[in-house]
Amino acid sequence: MADSWVDSARRIGADLHLELSGPGGRRAALIRALREAVRSGRLAPGTRLPPYRSLAADLGVARNTVADAYAELVAEGWLTARQGSGTRVAERAEPLRRSERAAVGAPARARGPRHDLRQGVPDASSFPRAAWLASYRRALQQAPAEAFGPGDPAGRRELREALAEYLARARGVRTVPERLVICSGFAHALRLLFAPGSGVLRGPLAVEAYGLGFHRELLATAGVRTTPLPLDEDGACVGQLGRERAVLLTPAHQFPTGGPLHANRRAAVIDWARARGGVVLEDDYDGEFRYDRKPVGALQGLDPERVIYLGSVSKSLSPALRLGWMALPGRYVDGVLAAKGEREAWASVPDQLGLADLITSGSYDRHVRRMRQRYRRRRDRLVEALAAQAPHVEVTGMAAGLHAVLRLPPGTERSALEAAAREGVALDGLAAFRHPATDMAVRDGLVVGYATPPDHAYGAALDALCQGLPPYPRRPPADGWATAVRRRGAGPRRGSGPCLRGSDPSRSGDAP
Repeated sequence: MADSWVDSARRIGADLHLELSGPGGRRAALIRALREAVRSGRLAPGTRLPPYRSLAADLGVARNTVADAYAELVAEGWLTARQGSGTRVAERAEPLRRSERAAVGAPARARGPRHDLRQGVPDASSFPRAAWLASYRRALQQAPAEAFGPGDPAGRRELREALAEYLARARGVRTVPERLVICSGFAHALRLLFAPGSGVLRGPLAVEAYGLGFHRELLATAGVRTTPLPLDEDGACVGQLGRERAVLLTPAHQFPTGGPLHANRRAAVIDWARARGGVVLEDDYDGEFRYDRKPVGALQGLDPERVIYLGSVSKSLSPALRLGWMALPGRYVDGVLAAKGEREAWASVPDQLGLADLITSGSYDRHVRRMRQRYRRRRDRLVEALAAQAPHVEVTGMAAGLHAVLRLPPGTERSALEAAAREGVALDGLAAFRHPATDMAVRDGLVVGYATPPDHAYGAALDALCQGLPPYPRRPPADGWATAVRRRGAGPRRGSGPCLRGSDPSRSGDAP
């Protein structure tokens, strides 16, 4: 009785995929396929090939066909055959050289910048591998069998319970596991909330005048029109909200300009949502990382029925994990789950279980505290380097997060980016984050991500950054962000009143 493919594969412990095609019959096709597998490097020198009987059963050809092909390739020097060790790829058989692999379509690796100071990326070398491995192993050992079958599109209960406790304790979020939905990050959350035909949220959506263009493009693809809100030293001018029924804010640490939303405006936007029947989308992308004082609590804590809280581990752990969450008002939960569906659009269940254990074991808190100290030192070194080498360049925004904004003299942003590129420094200009429809005055600046470089390369990255900064200006730069807003962006819009302001512009603008 002929061996089945399953039986033969089990005996030899390996499968061998070969495409038999072309002229000359099965023997010639098999010889060509084996030569190509060796030449391309798919079969490395020393690799043991399946016994000819097993390969014949797998390919559906006669045993003599495989035996003759092996013998031909042994004679040509592609293979070797020894009693007791089977048939192997010859040690002298050379795979394609690098240039040849490129010619047949092997992807070339792009060379990155010498110094990466782009925003939004945590220190990859600081991922807590030992703690994650311990939590992952423990979570998998303790997980019930049903965890590895079809599950709840809201996410694993273990993670939602852990997050409800952690977010209440660390960020002041008021929610329960039943109102938490696990997703694959902030962008995935936006797609679910504004999924066409889902009926969860619809445009237009008010957004801050400076923010990630990727998010605006994602929303535009979903048919959502975004309208920009001006910014000043107290954050987004929420007093200019008009007919919109939803607004997206970064209240703890405005991205990218770096200030918090003033307490008066936090209260005002909640009042607007209640009066309009609207909702606030709170992007708490780096809320744990405040260095000059204790982090301000989430806006969601003021009214859980009017705020959708969005978070992820992309800054605290790694963007590679693809884990995020939404704390939803009760009326939106069913719609989001319907948009998510019963299959596919899930974060990995083992990763969810691992994160749940990392939180409940206390390892997540320890990691965040450790990274808070490391990033604070990074920011301090940036400020010190600028004070020593470019004292005319000001670091703006509060001491928080994974990036800082350097205010530049008017008209120098493009040349500063070009100079940085010549020094091998990759970073972003402030103009890249500006909403195309805003009428705010242009502000020149550089958005410097200080978390990405490894410790041993950070000093050289700062030196290269400073080398590319513009020299002392001939005259002092304009009065700054707030002045520019008052000059062009603080007037009434659609009759909704002026931009709300704090009683004392010298205050930090934080909520009490």
